[in-house]
Amino acid sequence: MSSFKRILVTSALPYANGPIHLGHLAGCYLPADIYTRYQRHRGQDIIHICGTDENGVPITIRAEKEGVSPQEIVDRYHGNIAESFQKIGISFDNFSRTSLPVHHHMAQDFFLKINEQGYIEPRTVKQLYCDHCELFLADRYVEGTCPNCGTPGAHGDQCDYCSHLLEPTALVEPVCKICGGRPRVRETKHWFFLLDAFQERLQTWLDTKTHWKSNVKEFCKGWLNKGLKPRAITRDLQWGVPVPLEEAKSKVLYVWFDAPIGYISSTIEWAQKRGQPDLWKAYWLDPETRLIHFIGKDNIAFHALIWPATIMAYGEYILPAEIPANEFLNLGGKKLSVSKEWAVWLPDYLENFSPDPLRYCLAANLPENRDADFTWKDFQTRNNADLADVLGNFINRTLTFLRKYFDDRIPKPGSFKGQDEEVVAAIKGAPAAIGDLIETFQIKNASQESINLARLGNKYFNDQEPWRTRKENPRRCATTLYLCAQLLSSLSIILEPFLPFSAEKLRKMLNQEDSLSSLDWNQGGQLRLQPEHHIGSLEILFPKIEDQIIARQIEHLNQDAHPSAES
Repeated sequence: MSSFKRILVTSALPYANGPIHLGHLAGCYLPADIYTRYQRHRGQDIIHICGTDENGVPITIRAEKEGVSPQEIVDRYHGNIAESFQKIGISFDNFSRTSLPVHHHMAQDFFLKINEQGYIEPRTVKQLYCDHCELFLADRYVEGTCPNCGTPGAHGDQCDYCSHLLEPTALVEPVCKICGGRPRVRETKHWFFLLDAFQERLQTWLDTKTHWKSNVKEFCKGWLNKGLKPRAITRDLQWGVPVPLEEAKSKVLYVWFDAPIGYISSTIEWAQKRGQPDLWKAYWLDPETRLIHFIGKDNIAFHALIWPATIMAYGEYILPAEIPANEFLNLGGKKLSVSKEWAVWLPDYLENFSPDPLRYCLAANLPENRDADFTWKDFQTRNNADLADVLGNFINRTLTFLRKYFDDRIPKPGSFKGQDEEVVAAIKGAPAAIGDLIETFQIKNASQESINLARLGNKYFNDQEPWRTRKENPRRCATTLYLCAQLLSSLSIILEPFLPFSAEKLRKMLNQEDSLSSLDWNQGGQLRLQPEHHIGSLEILFPKIEDQIIARQIEHLNQDAHPSAES
């Protein structure tokens, strides 16, 4: 297990134009939270930074659809998103907003300094203009067929299907998303970041990232092989960060220029809240900080090429050390679609279920190396089979046996032999084995190895037959229950990054209510419960989910989308 002077974790900033859905959660927020929780329990200096992206076209489109101001939209959804994250257990150190003055100031500072360095220049360009709306159409105001993969419904800046970055004028048969009319091409002026000036530096830097995930490396390789080109970083909008130039009064910064800067402004806000306004500099200016961006694969180009080039142009801040981009989470065998209401929204989920079953289901099926699929039936199976029948069963049978036959106390064990020693070895090896998987962003495997500890406990309980040895060999029975209790103690720590609410309840049942800040990951490998330790009260952590409940969720999903869909 590696140690660093400090670690700065970021998760992609969600647009404040709608609630979070399960694809968002699996893509970057849950993996980042699991990683951060694990590192905190190792005693690592680590902070998890995020916030809502409140600039750009997605905000104004939502505002126009609802007939309200963009400010009303971002205020509503910032609160909605923050509440959902809190309820599902995403433990940010700071969750900011890019509409705040601290962010506007930082984004404008980036623009001005990069402009002074000579890496920004104005250009007259051709842009789509809607005569009916009397408006130059920023990228997300245009929709058409992707020229790269031929998929309809591509946005003017990116195709969500193939992740190819686009220019609006490249779309086949573009239409205005406001009125549905066909826009025409007109000339306008925009400011461009000279991304091509960093082709060689980016290539040299990326050559050092031999350990990065193949999807990130291959995506960057494809871009670099085609040759980088200057990219416009201004838009014709009234909402967003104003371009700090007199001759660009009617324009704002392109959201994908200012959004990553939100990681810095959020860290500044975090430091200010702590009463240490300069503390953020230790995380962004010290090369001994390990900067990790958790993102979905649709954000690879921005985080692995354009953002690093922006940092190089500015000249002070550290570059990303890791970019563990996940693939997409599909729903019922089909691509998630917000516009078609083919999605499971996190607020809706939280109205019907507790958070940990979803955290486990997604962690066990993360789209780490290829697209994964969520179905309500799989969710039910993982809850009932893994959480209830494996983990919950092991907890219940162990603590019930201790209550019934050992007066709620941990018994004194006899000597260890055979299978006892295997259990002790598994406990002692668990923190390093599972920790190494989390360190290398193999979250899915780490979650499965954690549950395997409970599987081991159930097998050990069955093999040792304490219901028989209680009468025939009381010392053997005591040893069995002693080690089963130690496994539970280990699980209460090892499972915390994955199942934080349940792990806390388990520690309470074991009467080991360590404060979260003092929880030591390595203690998960120790036999912590002393003989005569008194356990607490019992409760069922994972009730089984009945078929009719899942049937209602499937029906609800299909009604919102279209009747032929299945989950």
